[in-house]
Amino acid sequence: MKIIKLITPAICIALTLPVCVASGQAKKKVVAKKKPATTVTKAPPPPFATDAEIADGKEIISKSDCLACHKIEEKLVGPAYTLIAAKYPQNQNSLDTLTKKIITGGKGIWGPVPMAPHPAISQADANKMIKYILTLNAKNPATSSK
Repeated sequence: MKIIKLITPAICIALTLPVCVASGQAKKKVVAKKKPATTVTKAPPPPFATDAEIADGKEIISKSDCLACHKIEEKLVGPAYTLIAAKYPQNQNSLDTLTKKIITGGKGIWGPVPMAPHPAISQADANKMIKYILTLNAKNPATSSK
């Protein structure tokens, strides 16, 4: 009988101890370590014009009759180059439109005085001229739209 009195509490302890430990473990919160957020950085768009194209465009303009009607920052007969740069985004569509205007002429966009055509200017040279003009506005960055 003495053995039963000693064994009974030992059996109770042996049976309840795993239950207590298991319930204690269940109450513990598992904190998952968060992985640092990976930031995807977009590569900046390629420049609208290279330094060489800009320099060539500026030189072509200085040797042409453009400065008879246009100035860089002031309206003369035609709009200032900075106003043109502010109006047109640096993209292929603007480049194509304004290149065509240099070669074939235009009217009505900037007032009643038409722009004379310049058929002797090649498309490549007109592109460089426009790239130079459009880069005069730093607030109007290059876009990829066509």
